[in-house]
Amino acid sequence: MAIIITDECINCGACEPECPNNAIYDPGVEWSVSDGSTVKGTYKLEDGREVDAYDKNAPISEEYYYIVPDKCTECVGFHEEPQCAAVCPVDCCVPDPDRRESEEQLFAKKDRLHF
Repeated sequence: MAIIITDECINCGACEPECPNNAIYDPGVEWSVSDGSTVKGTYKLEDGREVDAYDKNAPISEEYYYIVPDKCTECVGFHEEPQCAAVCPVDCCVPDPDRRESEEQLFAKKDRLHF
């Protein structure tokens, strides 16, 4: 499952540099699949849409830091636990109850982002 940042976020920014997938963005900042990954060309998002890896996508939040679920692997393959949650001073980086992924799925996503 991907991690989400709840609206309790205080915008401290502690989580953003800890993400090995570059999946965490400042409020209001556009994101792309290629940010911090080796992906080039067309990339299929989990909802089935195909995007150019370099295309800028609309921010998920304008108010607080956010995590792009298509890029979040819960740090599987990098660390023992999600680093955003480990450093968050207000415990607002939590598992997304609407997005369940197995460890195998998270490893596969990691491999797609970092080949």
